[in-house]
Amino acid sequence: MKTKHFPALILALVTLACSKPAEEAATISEPVEAGQSSVQDDESQKNVVQTAIASPDHKTLVAALKAASYVDALSNAGPFTVFAPTDQAFGKLPAGTVEDLVKPENQDNLRNILEYHVYVGTIRENMITDGMSLNQVNGQNVKFGKNGDKLTVNGASVLATVATSNGIIYVVDQVLLPPTK
Repeated sequence: MKTKHFPALILALVTLACSKPAEEAATISEPVEAGQSSVQDDESQKNVVQTAIASPDHKTLVAALKAASYVDALSNAGPFTVFAPTDQAFGKLPAGTVEDLVKPENQDNLRNILEYHVYVGTIRENMITDGMSLNQVNGQNVKFGKNGDKLTVNGASVLATVATSNGIIYVVDQVLLPPTK
């Protein structure tokens, strides 16, 4: 008689152990809206995105990252090497280019351009040689120029190098435009 009711007893205990109160279950099943970029950490070194947001010279880049939905991707562990055009670099583009690129219908073009500014891996200055090329996230290559202390990428001058928690940023004076396919 005891063995006959044992499976029912086990099933009842498992069901009871696995059930959650209704309010807790509702909280758990709600979709999570925020991604990696929403993690609050005021003690660690800033990541690529946090560094760009804190920079007074990269407002256009940050707006483009937001329009392309790439803030969370570049907030992840990486490592990344990012070529970050200044606002002044974006200003060198033909009038209306940036405004056109951040429109939702142009997100693919914007993503292609932004992906051309990102390499997965960390390339430090001491690793760079003249003529060295990197295969960017969009599948196309950029080429370094190095003459003494002067560093360029696709002809754009590197103005500064900033180490971040998830890679390195090279601040550049031009927007890198991928070659047309």
